[in-house]
Amino acid sequence: MSSAPLGPAPFGRVLTAMVTAFDDDGSVDPEATARVAVHLADNGHDGIVVSGTTGESPVTSTAENAQILRAVVEAVGDRVSVVAGVGTNNTAHSVELTEQAGKLGADGVLLVTPYYSKPSQQGVAAHFEAVADASSLPVMLYDIPGRTGTEISEQTYARVAGHERIVAVKDAVGDLFRGVRIMTETGLAFYSGDDVLNLGWLTHGGCGVVSVVGHVAGNDYAAMVQAVERGDLADALDIYRRLVPVVDTIMHRDPGAVMAKAAMQLLGVLPNRNVRLPLVPATADLVENLRTELTAAGLLNDTR
Repeated sequence: MSSAPLGPAPFGRVLTAMVTAFDDDGSVDPEATARVAVHLADNGHDGIVVSGTTGESPVTSTAENAQILRAVVEAVGDRVSVVAGVGTNNTAHSVELTEQAGKLGADGVLLVTPYYSKPSQQGVAAHFEAVADASSLPVMLYDIPGRTGTEISEQTYARVAGHERIVAVKDAVGDLFRGVRIMTETGLAFYSGDDVLNLGWLTHGGCGVVSVVGHVAGNDYAAMVQAVERGDLADALDIYRRLVPVVDTIMHRDPGAVMAKAAMQLLGVLPNRNVRLPLVPATADLVENLRTELTAAGLLNDTR
């Protein structure tokens, strides 16, 4: 078959937005967080995102973000790229987090559109540029209007793509045709930001994935990326189809952070599935359903 090489991937091909581990008293557990990072590095990943949505960044402090990032960089920073989530709806705070990430050894930052405030597109662009100016780290923008209430316009992409450190996009808009147009016009690297569309993005010019299901399916996603790159779409589709029930269970039954932690507990990576309010842990019924789907997909050896 003819090869279909993927575009340049500035942060790697297979990344997961990893969970943050918490002790029973609610404090950050850096040792368990590092174990998750090692698990990902051992299973198909060449990149990790910390303190993203799945890392429960809305409920962690600046000091805790430093604790999380330090633990991950020390554990796997020599093996995979480590991208630090720095997106908030306060530009000054995002700048502070970006400066901190640079000092702690991050390889890049993930910057979500400012949420809740619903700024104009001029404000969105100015926010992105201010953060990109704050350090020498490359920036991956995160476009997820379902969470932020604001979509990054094509005009804004055209403006900020001229910044030397804004190099990539994690897309959770779900419009492949629009994404192809933006990639073509700007040269930005596009990562799938929605596990449902991972294969779609890879076949439409995307360079990789920033996953949640990668907590359990990193090796499969690495194989899927490799299949696309060598032009074997039948193999890639087989992998995608096998993972559909797992994607549905992790992404659509409860928030991804909740189900990813339940999966990490089932795999023995985490000792618990603690989350911080307003999230609540997965119920026993959800965990049992997850166990069933992971076992059926060959991702869990259920020896009970």
